[in-house]
Amino acid sequence: MVNDKASKQQLRGAREPVGKKLFSFAVIADTHVNEHEQRSASPFETNAHANGRARHALGEIAALDPAPEFVVHLGDIVHPMPGLPVFGEAARRFKEIAEVLRVPLHLVPGNHDVGDKAVDWMPADIVCSDYVSRYRETFGKDYYAFDCGPVRGIVINSLLLNSDLPEEAEQRAWLEAELTASDGRCLFAFIHYPPYVLAPDERSTYDNVDQPGRAWLLDLLRAHGVEAMFAGHVHNFWYDWFGKTEMYLLPSTAFLRHDYSEFYRVNPGKEFGRGDVAKVGYCVVDVHEQGHEMRLVRTDGREQAPEQAHAPRRVPPPANVKAASFTGVGVELRHPWAEILEIPSTGGVQEFGRKPARNDYPVMALWEMGARLLKVPDHDLTQAQVRERMKLMHGVGHRFIATSFGVPRDHFTAVLAEAPGVIDAVEVNISGAALPREAARLTAFSEKTSLPLFWAKLRMHEDARYDGQHVSHFIKTGLTHPELDDVEGVMDKAGVRGLFTGVVVRIDRDLDLLSTASSLVRFAAQSGLSVLGAIKLTDASIARCRDDDVDTARLTAEALLAARMSPQVCCVFDTFMDVDRGYFPRNGFIDRMFNPRLALRTYAAMSHLLGDGGNVEIEPAVDGSGKPARSIRFRVDGVAHVLVSGVDRAGAKAMAKAAGAKDVLDLCAGEFVTLGSGQGVAAPGLWVLVDAAS
Repeated sequence: MVNDKASKQQLRGAREPVGKKLFSFAVIADTHVNEHEQRSASPFETNAHANGRARHALGEIAALDPAPEFVVHLGDIVHPMPGLPVFGEAARRFKEIAEVLRVPLHLVPGNHDVGDKAVDWMPADIVCSDYVSRYRETFGKDYYAFDCGPVRGIVINSLLLNSDLPEEAEQRAWLEAELTASDGRCLFAFIHYPPYVLAPDERSTYDNVDQPGRAWLLDLLRAHGVEAMFAGHVHNFWYDWFGKTEMYLLPSTAFLRHDYSEFYRVNPGKEFGRGDVAKVGYCVVDVHEQGHEMRLVRTDGREQAPEQAHAPRRVPPPANVKAASFTGVGVELRHPWAEILEIPSTGGVQEFGRKPARNDYPVMALWEMGARLLKVPDHDLTQAQVRERMKLMHGVGHRFIATSFGVPRDHFTAVLAEAPGVIDAVEVNISGAALPREAARLTAFSEKTSLPLFWAKLRMHEDARYDGQHVSHFIKTGLTHPELDDVEGVMDKAGVRGLFTGVVVRIDRDLDLLSTASSLVRFAAQSGLSVLGAIKLTDASIARCRDDDVDTARLTAEALLAARMSPQVCCVFDTFMDVDRGYFPRNGFIDRMFNPRLALRTYAAMSHLLGDGGNVEIEPAVDGSGKPARSIRFRVDGVAHVLVSGVDRAGAKAMAKAAGAKDVLDLCAGEFVTLGSGQGVAAPGLWVLVDAAS
């Protein structure tokens, strides 16, 4: 398993795009614009911010460079229902907000725009012909097609499905004819209500299209090979495949549907999760000659007042795993990442029964991070629903290392046949003493699977410590750096040297990562063994928390440099999500609400700067011993940059000026700093001095 660009091309997933990028478009959902600027008819205070958040999001889309060819709004354009007298005023305000766009805006009707789907469990304002007429008078057509180059967009009024209105039959006949006439084109469908949230056969809830309309619609998607469908309504993120169609359920720009805060194992925050603004945003879709990639953009609840000019932030383009060309640094998914929960009915829009839903927030974060390489426990593959999810994730570009205690069991070997190609390598955790005893089983497993195997030394008594008061006898795996001198002899003696592609080396947090990586590169070159560096974010003490997010971000940036020293060296951080209970508590890349920490933003921003890993040279580090800053000079395709930690923004600007840098990238914020501005952050951060002449 190597991390070079050639291997990425060789292992291309089924859903990764092919060919050059043709253009992009933006998708926004559920703006819920109010009839008043700073208040809402909703009892939730969060709703009162909807107008400012919509104004910011649309202003951000308008400032994109290059500009999208068009923008699609997935419905719930306004908050007041069409039966209310203030509907028209809310619509006027939305149109005023949307005037900032200079490209076509295609609107999809939502339930707040044409009335709810027919329900008999709540006093809803149900869709009717009068409401459809009012929508058409206010916003235009409620179902239609549009073209952009090779793409045909199909806008569907989901509220008509199962309505028994005359407009339903009209839309049905139109859609069947339109899709038939569009065969051979690249089709993108846009709808408000998703056909389903978890599974095509799920029961009807407030969040999906009811039967029989659902089955009819899904049959059309399958029959005509629709490229992707984008849906709103649920104000949360989900992703799935239905046949050839990629299904995206997108977050709102305004607020969360906070019944899904049930996913969290911590307090859901403001207004019981509704105000979790770290999850609101929009997406940009890049269309390629074949396929597409969807890039999520978090707006973090930013707002813009009516009289306020939009102040665009200078940020690297949003990442997506489909576009990531580097597999050298990954994360270990210790926590469940494809977990299905039954969401309880709490009143409001759902009172009876529970609705099953999968938590896709870990996937959302991995995608915006651009992390392809994932380490998972071997039993993930043996669980049917997780195995199916692994197949899907592999198809969009993720690479999986399965870690096992001892030689993988027969069940694991058997299910490999049900998911061919999904596992890219296996990490075998086994003590040095057990290697000779398990040589025959290792040989049998290797012959059956032909998978690359990495030995992770299970450390037994060699690290036991007793200082007269405390004893340490906790699990540790991975070779230490000094043990590399003897590892080939140990493996030869055990008769397993030819079975292993590589070894796992533990890199404790307080080691100098870059100097350690240099030694690993030399070892790999001399031995012919690949190295998987296991970066530990833990403290030496099992009881002490490591929660220095800036330092974790620094380790992330340095790991991305280290893994570019050699295609034979990869690194995996020992947790993706925070460990905030149990042993060795430490922060990771996302918190327990699945929101980004500084390390995630750093990974995405640094990956953008480094590009595809083609020609990266690292000069000796200038260690900050006794100095306020640590700096590392490196070159990307001959252009010099400096990674700086331990200084605040003012210090970074001063260093950039002294180095003749053309720009400063704030890795923790994921945005470029305006050198001439007076903005400043007092706390130390993590920076790249871009294109530094000296």
